[in-house]
Amino acid sequence: MMSNAIKLYRHPLSGHSHRVELMLSLLGLPVELVFVDLVNGAHKQPDFLSMNSFGQVPVIDDNGTILADSNAIIVYLAQKYGNGRWLPSEPVALSQVVRWLSVAAGQINNGPATARLITVFGAGYDAADAIARSHDLLKVVEKELAGHDYLVGNEPTLADVTGYTYISHAPEGNVSLADYPNVRAWLARVEALSGFVPMQRTATGLQAA
Repeated sequence: MMSNAIKLYRHPLSGHSHRVELMLSLLGLPVELVFVDLVNGAHKQPDFLSMNSFGQVPVIDDNGTILADSNAIIVYLAQKYGNGRWLPSEPVALSQVVRWLSVAAGQINNGPATARLITVFGAGYDAADAIARSHDLLKVVEKELAGHDYLVGNEPTLADVTGYTYISHAPEGNVSLADYPNVRAWLARVEALSGFVPMQRTATGLQAA
């Protein structure tokens, strides 16, 4: 592995981790993937907590710069390596991208991410509530995509990177994307980007069929 590779501490089934892996790949950056054994509590051990006191993946080590939180990390990567492409500086466009970072931490996390946690990891949440929240979100995203190719305009931004994974994997949490053609077309556009890397799919929920 190249000595200047960015270390990504992650779990292969973590959508938050994939968000960062996707950003690194889209930017063409060398990366060393470091497996964090969530099942056996590696993320709660002192060495990991020294990197992220919340005990959550992902974490990156960019040659001594250690950062946690998926959205914070992709902002850093876009600012440092993106040449202005992924995070616009124009105030309105920037605020629109930040809005989707908030949606990812809010509605996406409480909807499709939570629904998937139930089926993939056995988390003790209310499945019906998470599925309902997911469809409330997807209805909004479907309308927002009616006039443009990506979540903010016609060029990909961090909004798409932060939104992609859990929406794409929503069927694993029994959330169907069948009624959202704009969403499905958007997912396909993200998947067609140069450098796209998928997250491992899990045969659960609707994905089990």
